[in-house]
Amino acid sequence: MNDLETMYIRKATQGDARAFEALIRPYERKVYNMALRMFHQEADAWDAAQEILLKAYRNLPGFKFESSFSTWLYRVAANTCIDLYRKQKRKRERECSLDQTMEERPDGLHRLVASKGDTPEEALVRKETILEVHRAIEALSPDHRMVIVLRDLQGLGYKEIADILECSEGTVKSRISRARESLKRILLENREQTAGQIVP
Repeated sequence: MNDLETMYIRKATQGDARAFEALIRPYERKVYNMALRMFHQEADAWDAAQEILLKAYRNLPGFKFESSFSTWLYRVAANTCIDLYRKQKRKRERECSLDQTMEERPDGLHRLVASKGDTPEEALVRKETILEVHRAIEALSPDHRMVIVLRDLQGLGYKEIADILECSEGTVKSRISRARESLKRILLENREQTAGQIVP
Protein backbone atom coordinates (compact mmCIF):
# COMPACT_ATOMS: atom_id res chain seq x y z
CA MET A 1 0.00 0.00 0.00
CA ASN A 2 1.50 3.32 -1.04
CA ASP A 3 1.56 6.51 1.02
CA LEU A 4 -1.03 8.21 -1.18
CA GLU A 5 -3.52 5.39 -0.67
CA THR A 6 -2.90 5.48 3.08
CA MET A 7 -3.56 9.22 3.09
CA TYR A 8 -6.82 8.76 1.17
CA ILE A 9 -7.96 6.10 3.64
CA ARG A 10 -7.26 8.30 6.64
CA LYS A 11 -9.01 11.29 5.08
CA ALA A 12 -11.98 9.20 3.93
CA THR A 13 -12.49 7.79 7.43
CA GLN A 14 -12.75 11.40 8.61
CA GLY A 15 -15.61 12.03 6.20
CA ASP A 16 -13.74 13.33 3.16
CA ALA A 17 -15.91 12.08 0.27
CA ARG A 18 -13.45 13.24 -2.39
CA ALA A 19 -10.68 11.23 -0.76
CA PHE A 20 -12.88 8.13 -0.86
CA GLU A 21 -13.66 8.72 -4.53
CA ALA A 22 -9.95 8.99 -5.30
CA LEU A 23 -9.27 5.87 -3.23
CA ILE A 24 -11.75 3.59 -4.97
CA ARG A 25 -11.41 5.00 -8.50
CA PRO A 26 -8.68 2.50 -9.55
CA TYR A 27 -10.84 -0.40 -8.32
CA GLU A 28 -14.29 0.55 -9.59
CA ARG A 29 -13.98 -1.42 -12.83
CA LYS A 30 -12.63 -4.49 -11.03
CA VAL A 31 -15.50 -4.40 -8.56
CA TYR A 32 -18.01 -4.09 -11.38
CA ASN A 33 -16.40 -6.97 -13.30
CA MET A 34 -16.57 -9.22 -10.25
CA ALA A 35 -20.25 -8.42 -9.83
CA LEU A 36 -20.89 -8.93 -13.55
CA ARG A 37 -19.29 -12.36 -13.48
CA MET A 38 -21.35 -13.29 -10.45
CA PHE A 39 -24.71 -12.06 -11.75
CA HIS A 40 -24.20 -11.96 -15.57
CA GLN A 41 -26.70 -9.10 -15.93
CA GLU A 42 -25.43 -5.54 -16.31
CA ALA A 43 -28.25 -4.00 -14.27
CA ASP A 44 -27.74 -6.49 -11.41
CA ALA A 45 -23.97 -6.00 -11.57
CA TRP A 46 -24.34 -2.22 -11.43
CA ASP A 47 -26.64 -2.45 -8.40
CA ALA A 48 -24.25 -4.86 -6.69
CA ALA A 49 -21.25 -2.64 -7.41
CA GLN A 50 -23.02 0.35 -5.88
CA GLU A 51 -23.90 -1.71 -2.80
CA ILE A 52 -20.28 -2.88 -2.52
CA LEU A 53 -18.90 0.66 -2.65
CA LEU A 54 -21.50 1.88 -0.16
CA LYS A 55 -20.54 -0.89 2.27
CA ALA A 56 -16.87 -0.13 1.72
CA TYR A 57 -17.47 3.52 2.62
CA ARG A 58 -19.45 2.62 5.73
CA ASN A 59 -16.96 0.00 6.90
CA LEU A 60 -13.76 1.86 6.03
CA PRO A 61 -13.29 3.15 9.61
CA GLY A 62 -12.82 -0.50 10.58
CA PHE A 63 -9.94 -1.00 8.14
CA LYS A 64 -6.95 -2.12 10.23
CA PHE A 65 -4.14 -1.81 7.65
CA GLU A 66 -3.46 -5.53 8.20
CA SER A 67 -3.89 -6.26 4.49
CA SER A 68 -3.76 -4.27 1.29
CA PHE A 69 -6.75 -2.07 0.58
CA SER A 70 -7.45 -4.02 -2.62
CA THR A 71 -7.69 -7.31 -0.69
CA TRP A 72 -9.99 -5.71 1.87
CA LEU A 73 -12.19 -4.26 -0.88
CA TYR A 74 -12.34 -7.62 -2.68
CA ARG A 75 -13.43 -9.19 0.61
CA VAL A 76 -16.26 -6.68 0.92
CA ALA A 77 -17.17 -7.33 -2.72
CA ALA A 78 -17.14 -11.12 -2.35
CA ASN A 79 -19.28 -11.13 0.79
CA THR A 80 -21.73 -8.63 -0.69
CA CYS A 81 -22.07 -10.55 -3.95
CA ILE A 82 -22.71 -13.82 -2.12
CA ASP A 83 -25.33 -12.21 0.15
CA LEU A 84 -27.10 -10.48 -2.74
CA TYR A 85 -27.04 -13.60 -4.88
CA ARG A 86 -28.58 -15.70 -2.12
CA LYS A 87 -31.35 -13.14 -1.63
CA GLN A 88 -31.95 -12.92 -5.35
CA LYS A 89 -32.03 -16.69 -5.78
CA ARG A 90 -34.69 -17.01 -3.10
CA LYS A 91 -36.91 -14.46 -4.86
CA ARG A 92 -36.88 -15.78 -8.41
CA GLU A 93 -35.33 -18.18 -10.87
CA ARG A 94 -32.58 -16.47 -12.75
CA GLU A 95 -32.78 -16.25 -16.51
CA CYS A 96 -29.72 -17.57 -18.27
CA SER A 97 -28.08 -15.04 -20.58
CA LEU A 98 -24.59 -15.11 -22.02
CA ASP A 99 -22.83 -11.81 -21.49
CA GLN A 100 -20.80 -10.82 -24.54
CA THR A 101 -17.91 -9.43 -22.51
CA MET A 102 -17.39 -12.76 -20.77
CA GLU A 103 -17.15 -14.52 -24.11
CA GLU A 104 -14.65 -12.06 -25.54
CA ARG A 105 -12.33 -11.55 -22.56
CA PRO A 106 -9.35 -13.95 -22.48
CA ASP A 107 -9.64 -14.23 -18.69
CA GLY A 108 -13.37 -14.99 -18.85
CA LEU A 109 -15.02 -18.30 -19.59
CA HIS A 110 -12.24 -19.09 -22.07
CA ARG A 111 -10.15 -19.98 -19.02
CA LEU A 112 -12.57 -22.87 -18.57
CA VAL A 113 -13.29 -23.59 -22.24
CA ALA A 114 -10.31 -23.89 -24.56
CA SER A 115 -10.49 -22.25 -27.98
CA LYS A 116 -10.88 -24.83 -30.74
CA GLY A 117 -10.16 -22.73 -33.81
CA ASP A 118 -11.54 -20.03 -36.02
CA THR A 119 -13.74 -21.89 -38.51
CA PRO A 120 -17.48 -21.06 -38.36
CA GLU A 121 -18.31 -24.58 -37.21
CA GLU A 122 -15.70 -24.51 -34.44
CA ALA A 123 -16.74 -21.02 -33.38
CA LEU A 124 -20.36 -22.19 -33.08
CA VAL A 125 -19.35 -25.22 -31.02
CA ARG A 126 -17.20 -23.04 -28.77
CA LYS A 127 -20.03 -20.54 -28.26
CA GLU A 128 -22.47 -23.31 -27.40
CA THR A 129 -19.94 -24.82 -24.99
CA ILE A 130 -19.42 -21.45 -23.28
CA LEU A 131 -23.18 -21.07 -22.90
CA GLU A 132 -23.34 -24.58 -21.45
CA VAL A 133 -20.60 -23.78 -18.92
CA HIS A 134 -22.29 -20.48 -18.12
CA ARG A 135 -25.52 -22.28 -17.24
CA ALA A 136 -23.64 -24.80 -15.13
CA ILE A 137 -21.91 -22.01 -13.17
CA GLU A 138 -25.32 -20.51 -12.41
CA ALA A 139 -26.36 -23.84 -10.88
CA LEU A 140 -23.45 -23.81 -8.41
CA SER A 141 -23.91 -22.80 -4.79
CA PRO A 142 -22.99 -19.14 -4.08
CA ASP A 143 -19.77 -20.15 -2.28
CA HIS A 144 -18.63 -22.43 -5.09
CA ARG A 145 -19.62 -19.86 -7.66
CA MET A 146 -17.53 -17.20 -5.94
CA VAL A 147 -14.32 -19.26 -5.89
CA ILE A 148 -14.80 -20.05 -9.59
CA VAL A 149 -15.25 -16.32 -10.26
CA LEU A 150 -12.19 -15.36 -8.22
CA ARG A 151 -9.89 -18.10 -9.52
CA ASP A 152 -10.99 -18.97 -13.06
CA LEU A 153 -12.64 -15.74 -14.18
CA GLN A 154 -10.74 -13.08 -12.22
CA GLY A 155 -7.48 -15.02 -12.33
CA LEU A 156 -6.53 -14.40 -8.69
CA GLY A 157 -3.91 -16.51 -6.91
CA TYR A 158 -4.67 -18.90 -4.06
CA LYS A 159 -3.11 -16.66 -1.42
CA GLU A 160 -5.08 -13.60 -2.51
CA ILE A 161 -8.31 -15.60 -2.57
CA ALA A 162 -7.49 -16.94 0.90
CA ASP A 163 -6.99 -13.38 2.17
CA ILE A 164 -10.25 -12.25 0.58
CA LEU A 165 -12.29 -15.16 1.97
CA GLU A 166 -10.36 -15.16 5.27
CA CYS A 167 -9.42 -18.82 5.17
CA SER A 168 -6.32 -20.93 4.53
CA GLU A 169 -4.88 -21.60 1.09
CA GLY A 170 -5.62 -25.28 1.67
CA THR A 171 -9.29 -24.46 2.21
CA VAL A 172 -9.32 -22.37 -0.95
CA LYS A 173 -7.80 -25.19 -3.01
CA SER A 174 -10.30 -27.63 -1.53
CA ARG A 175 -13.26 -25.35 -2.33
CA ILE A 176 -12.03 -24.80 -5.88
CA SER A 177 -11.57 -28.53 -6.36
CA ARG A 178 -15.09 -29.25 -5.08
CA ALA A 179 -16.53 -26.41 -7.16
CA ARG A 180 -14.90 -27.76 -10.32
CA GLU A 181 -16.10 -31.27 -9.55
CA SER A 182 -19.63 -29.91 -9.08
CA LEU A 183 -19.30 -28.02 -12.34
CA LYS A 184 -18.25 -31.18 -14.19
CA ARG A 185 -21.12 -33.14 -12.64
CA ILE A 186 -23.67 -30.49 -13.61
CA LEU A 187 -22.30 -30.34 -17.15
CA LEU A 188 -22.48 -34.13 -17.46
CA GLU A 189 -26.03 -34.24 -16.12
CA ASN A 190 -27.12 -31.46 -18.47
CA ARG A 191 -25.56 -33.22 -21.45
CA GLU A 192 -27.20 -36.52 -20.55
CA GLN A 193 -30.54 -34.76 -20.17
CA THR A 194 -30.11 -33.05 -23.54
CA ALA A 195 -29.11 -36.32 -25.20
CA GLY A 196 -32.19 -38.00 -23.78
CA GLN A 197 -34.40 -35.35 -25.34
CA ILE A 198 -33.04 -35.92 -28.85
CA VAL A 199 -35.57 -37.76 -30.97
CA PRO A 200 -33.99 -40.33 -33.36
